[in-house]
Amino acid sequence: MSDVSFILVYVNDVAASEAFYASILGRGAIESSPTFAMLPAAPGLMLGLWKRDGVKPPAAEASGEIAITAADDAGVDRLFAEWRAKGVAIAQAPAAMDFGYNFLALDPDGRRLRVFSPGAN
Repeated sequence: MSDVSFILVYVNDVAASEAFYASILGRGAIESSPTFAMLPAAPGLMLGLWKRDGVKPPAAEASGEIAITAADDAGVDRLFAEWRAKGVAIAQAPAAMDFGYNFLALDPDGRRLRVFSPGAN
């Protein structure tokens, strides 16, 4: 069985996306160029940022979310406050949903980032 070790997303501006993700993840890029950047997202998981107009073959627009787990509801609230203070666009304030307590933010390309703590609320 293979493990997922890398998530690759297409971005319009690598430098802007690299700065954004470094800010919210608290980790800098380990590789960076005008067309690609790679950051450690979590132990054993890398996040690649590939300049959209250089993707071969060209990729269609896709939707989805990147989910980030917080330890508990207080962790969700802490990240919400930190990200808001950094100017991250917020699409949904913290709320309890059937899968857990969460909020929804947007990256520079409008990609959805959901921070959540699973479990009963």
